[in-house]
Amino acid sequence: MKFFVFLFVVFLSFTPTFAQNKSNNSEATKQLYALFDAEWERALKNSPTFASSQGDKRYNTEWTDNSLQAIEARHKENIKVLEKIKKIDRSKLSVSDKLNYDLFKKQYEGNIEAHKYKTFLLPINQRGGIQTAQQTARFVPLKTVQDYKDWLTRLSKFPQRMDQTIALMKEGKRQRIMWAKKVLERVPAQIDAQIVENPEDSPFYAVFKRFPKDFSDSDKKELIGEAKLTISNKVIPSYKKLKEFFVNEYLPAAYPKAGVWQRPDGEQYYSYLARSFTTTDMTPKEIHEKGVSEVKRIRAEMEKIREKVGFKGDLQAFFTHLRTDPKYYYKTPEELLKAYRAISKRIDPEVVKVIKTMPRMPYGVIPIPDQIAPDTTTAYYNRPAADGSRPGYYYVNLYKPETRPKWEMMALSIHEAVPGHHLQIALQQELGEVPNFRKFGGYTAFVEGWGLYSEYLGEDMGLYDDPYDKFGQLTYEMWRAIRLVVDTGMHYFKWDRQRAIDFFKANAPKSELDIINEIDRYISMPGQALAYKIGELKIKELRFKAARELGDKFDLREFHDVVLLSGAVPLDILEKNVDEWIAKQKKVAE
Repeated sequence: MKFFVFLFVVFLSFTPTFAQNKSNNSEATKQLYALFDAEWERALKNSPTFASSQGDKRYNTEWTDNSLQAIEARHKENIKVLEKIKKIDRSKLSVSDKLNYDLFKKQYEGNIEAHKYKTFLLPINQRGGIQTAQQTARFVPLKTVQDYKDWLTRLSKFPQRMDQTIALMKEGKRQRIMWAKKVLERVPAQIDAQIVENPEDSPFYAVFKRFPKDFSDSDKKELIGEAKLTISNKVIPSYKKLKEFFVNEYLPAAYPKAGVWQRPDGEQYYSYLARSFTTTDMTPKEIHEKGVSEVKRIRAEMEKIREKVGFKGDLQAFFTHLRTDPKYYYKTPEELLKAYRAISKRIDPEVVKVIKTMPRMPYGVIPIPDQIAPDTTTAYYNRPAADGSRPGYYYVNLYKPETRPKWEMMALSIHEAVPGHHLQIALQQELGEVPNFRKFGGYTAFVEGWGLYSEYLGEDMGLYDDPYDKFGQLTYEMWRAIRLVVDTGMHYFKWDRQRAIDFFKANAPKSELDIINEIDRYISMPGQALAYKIGELKIKELRFKAARELGDKFDLREFHDVVLLSGAVPLDILEKNVDEWIAKQKKVAE
């Protein structure tokens, strides 16, 4: 999932309290909301493609200014904003706005701390970057002739964007802030896909092969002609420049081993990532140990399924059977996509068993683009447009269907679509009057924790009647437990890449292609993979605590409202919300 925001509401009598904002006209409240509005406007201006994706066309012809000077200027402005936040009298705010204040302040403190680790010097890895920039067109409005002209103007400025990207990489190379060579070796082939003789073969030309029905022939002809010239004269030469620099200078300088411990500030950086992604104070060592214990627990559950289906060999033999028997795989991409869509249709009506408040926004199931599918994981999700012009999308990987087992598809679909990412993200965008920074930001431990916890909800929805689907859910839970071990292993304990691959293969039946892509993902997204299991364990802990303390008064759907209707919050705030709800329910029962 690629990241999002989520609003969160404090509960008084378990109803949103944002109405207080209108009646609380204190000077502190006015200052707070003026700052929210100003910073939202700054965010849109600083990220033009994000603004376009949300239906705001004011910056449709621009790219983000990623010069080192602009990045430093944004950092200095963040410091000024934090100073402004601290000058607001928090004691004069409503209950809900105190939470808004705290989270806004936390966001800017995090931005300022993150700046010192200079991740902006890492603009490219095998999972994306400027080499896949044509995908931006999927998320910007292309409905009118002017929209297409704006897109072409943006493309005409592509050489500047490329020069900025290369400058960042050169500075990263100088400061020894890079990725491992093994993952960067995947990138040249992605760049090659952009270097074509005929502009009509460029991935950027795809949007000019189809136009809205109301476009005139003369408009189409003009747009097509300009597109060919822009791609030939601006886009393709930029990629040739990138290829020369990447292959000759950048790739040879990349780290020889997997982990960020090779950075000058490696240990400090990874400890920061662990805290940031989990929203806890857990150390890499504590996270590693939790992963080891979870792997042991889940293996025991897997053994029960192996025995239930009557498989005679040991667990490793069962893994091999599940990876290699053709009956567990579809033969063609078309069959696989059809099956994913059918599974999603099966899940949809069952969600009401566990969810009380449903979003209005729909979702679709579509393929991951062919260009990146070989180097990308099994699936991911992209959120709906804020203006309702684009639904949420559950992207599925159709590359080599013979490596994508049927038994994993149920848990995967629950995680990425409903009641997982789509439900949580779309619902958050529809929760009413909350600051935009909460609608379009969030905490990975909550977002991905909820996604993994949703897989567990498949049991409550009656979706694991096939033991192989249940084994798929355990495989996915094991996958996230393994992450705690291998991510900390490579980045903190200096494991090599092969050791991480071997540990994964020994404990989960996922295909070797998936395992390798996953390990390479962890190499180029250090710390992010820790969030899933830590977040899921906290949500489960709170559910079991509420069920234990409320007994027959516990309502699972009400519990999920408590979790979801506060949006994506840090785990300590989630725990506070649930504890307050438990106390209120007990009081009502007295």
